Order: sequence, then structure tokens, then C-alpha cells
Amino acid sequence: MNFTLIHSDEKSNARAGIIETSRGQIETPIFMPVGTQGSVKGVTQNDLQHDIKAQIILANTYHIYLRPGLEVISKAGGIHSFINWNKPILTDSGGYQVFSLGAMRKIKEEGVYFKSHIDGSKHFFSPENAIDIQRIIGADIIMAFDECTPYPCEYNYAQNSMHLTHRWLKRCIERFDSTEDLYGAQQTLFPIVQGSVYKDLRVQSAEFIASQNRPGNAIGGLSVGEPAEDMYEMTELVCSILPKDKPRYLMGVGTPENILECIALGIDMFDCVMPTRNARHGHIFTSQGIINIKNEKWKTDYSPLDIQFTPEYSKAYLRHLIHCGEMLGAQIASKQNLIFYLWLVKEARKHIVAGNFLTWKTNILQTIHTRL
Repeated sequence: MNFTLIHSDEKSNARAGIIETSRGQIETPIFMPVGTQGSVKGVTQNDLQHDIKAQIILANTYHIYLRPGLEVISKAGGIHSFINWNKPILTDSGGYQVFSLGAMRKIKEEGVYFKSHIDGSKHFFSPENAIDIQRIIGADIIMAFDECTPYPCEYNYAQNSMHLTHRWLKRCIERFDSTEDLYGAQQTLFPIVQGSVYKDLRVQSAEFIASQNRPGNAIGGLSVGEPAEDMYEMTELVCSILPKDKPRYLMGVGTPENILECIALGIDMFDCVMPTRNARHGHIFTSQGIINIKNEKWKTDYSPLDIQFTPEYSKAYLRHLIHCGEMLGAQIASKQNLIFYLWLVKEARKHIVAGNFLTWKTNILQTIHTRL
């Protein structure tokens, strides 16, 4: 994997770049639709490629490992063949899902013992087999196995967790470097910065992660309930330490405003379930502002849902579908929200290159905050 920095904004830390992978280029900043179980909820791969124009999607190691399982994925020739998607895929390590199981998991130095949320069966993830599993899945970018601390989190717990994540990272790197790429495409390992909302821990972690000299780096443990101001402060701090010539991925973020603010701080890659999750509940992002399509005011509004992105369906029709629980409603809404998110980061990139990113950001934030 190669990263080329195309342009840096003079008035902020925003940047435009290109990530080159074996399965194609990714123009940054980029938003990655979340396909937890090999499926971005509510949209087809054809939608993703041609209408949403996704350049990379995310899949979840924990869920793919449990269902359909590694044997099915391996026999299919990897996840790209299995889901019929020929562009890049990123997999998280499964750490976040495992640690969110609470009483159903036990963390030890060797790894994490956990019970499946599906049937209660017992499993074990270590740094080594988290790499092996992601190798078999076949993602282009794979994540190191880490512990994602909750919020709030006591300092001592955050510190111990960070050091555990660092020790696990060394084991991940050793395993990754001693194993081969599968399915004829190069795979790349990203380490993850942790440290909760404590400045000194974030500095320690960012310096350690930068010292590992991997092709890209991620920031984890944010957007887990902390105030947005804390997220921005930690992101800015970490971006000041991580190398400028490598992509920076802020995991699990977020709202359109979060994304724009973090682009300004130097982040290149984002993922979040918000566009599809909100869509299923009738929360629609449009080029004119935010719509709660369940509101009575849209019942006889026959104007296009979004004249720029989805002119073929009216607000009244989508309200009817969502109100009735029709699957098509969730599909239309999910597609609209993802088109909006990919458009937003593409516009950000365009204005970074043009040199007027901050002015554009101020103006577009006013629009996307408008509730219609």
C-alpha cells in the first residue's frame, strides 16, 4: 500500500491524498460504509459502486468469524469473491465487539476469551489469530488487535489497557510479518492509538505507534460517549505526532460535523454505522439539511427527497414506506444517506485542493445543521 499526499490546506491540517492498494485507489479524505457481516445494510454492491460511489468498505472480523465462518470465506476465495466486491475492504480486528460483550468475555495477557452473542459458544481471540483470521478473510487493510477502553475510564485502567494494546501490537506485527498475503492481493496492517481522553497517554501511544513504522495508522477509543470537544482535542494531539506521510484513520466517527471537524485536524479515513442506522429510523441527511421523514409535515409533500441525490422519490412516498415498515423505505433512505456522506468527503477534498476548505466548511455546516 502506498499513500501520496496531494495537497495540504494552508489554514488547517486538512489534506487530500491517494491511497493505492492492490484492488484500486482510494481518494482521501474518505468515508467507508460499514458492511458488518459482508453487507452494507439496505444497499446492494451495485448501489455501492455506481450510485453511492464507495471506494472502500468495512467488514467486521468478529461477525464474519462467527457467521458464515472462515471455512466458507476461504473456500469462496476470500471476502471479495464471497460478496462480489472487487474494490478495497478494511476489516477491524474484532476487538471492539469482543470488549463490548461485557460479562461474556475475559481479558488476559494471552488474549480474550469470550462467548458468542449468537449461541453462547466459547471462543478465543489473540493478537496472532486475529491476524490469521483477517488474513483468511482477505481484507486489503487489516487492524491490529487492541483493547478499546470505555468512557468514562479511570486513568489507571486506561494506562494498563494502553500498554496491553502496545504489547499485543508487537505480537500482531510479528505474526503479520511472518505470514503471507492471500488471494493474490497485498494486505496492510494498521496499528491503533489508544489512551482514552488522557493527553499524556495519547502522546505515549501515538509515539509508540508512530515508531512501529507501518504504512498507515489508526486512532481508536474515541466516539465512545465522550464529549465532542474531548474527541477533537485527542484527535488533534495524536495527528500532531503521527507521521504526515501516512494515512490516519479515525475509527467509528461519526456525524457529518464530526467528520468535517476531524478532516480539518488531519484525519484521512472514517467509518460509522450512522448513515444506515439513522436511515432505518427515518433520519435523512440531504443536501438541504436534515429531515425526520416520520413527521406529519411530509405526508403530502410530493417534492423530491433530495433534488441533487434522490430526485426519483418524493418525501411523501418515503414517509409512507418508513411509516409502514416497508423494506424499500430503509433501502431508499440508506442509499440517500450514504450518497450524502460520500459526497460530503468528496466536496471536502475538492475544497482542500482549491485552497478554500475552511470557508466551505463553515458554510456547509450551516446547511447540514438545518432541520427541514
